[in-house]
Amino acid sequence: MSTENLNKEESWKKLRELVDDIKVAMMVTGLEKRPINAIPMRTKKIDDNGNIWFVSAGNSEHNKNLQINEQVHLLYSDPDDNEFVTLYGEAEITKDKKILEDLYSSTSDNWFDGVDDPNLTAIKVKPVEAYFWDSKTNKYVTLFKMGIGALTGEKQDVGEKGKLDL
Repeated sequence: MSTENLNKEESWKKLRELVDDIKVAMMVTGLEKRPINAIPMRTKKIDDNGNIWFVSAGNSEHNKNLQINEQVHLLYSDPDDNEFVTLYGEAEITKDKKILEDLYSSTSDNWFDGVDDPNLTAIKVKPVEAYFWDSKTNKYVTLFKMGIGALTGEKQDVGEKGKLDL
């Protein structure tokens, strides 16, 4: 696996590509205490400034944690395509009606009583630091290349990893 540390423009493009592809992150809050709180969250969008947006219940454990400490860790994982992102950032909770209307979708109805639900909030995560792993190919091709490498002793290009310069 080659290491690639991307410049700012390439980093934002790579982050957007991976997050758009994977969609669901484990959002980890309460980083200062044990046990930490981790919950799956569907990414609603990445805005033009690179902020990652989610909808969330105002009375949730992660919202309560973020009111105490805005630090958040997002873990994106797609083992089938060998794509992974770990992202550290700072979160902000908002109840701005315009933002909620923009992020809300019919799938949100599973947790909320419409966009006017008083418990509905949005979480904006501003990325501070991120790393990625991307195999470029599906897992079968990667496993095949790894097998060739084991048999021949020659390193195979099974993907790339690196720090995203945000």
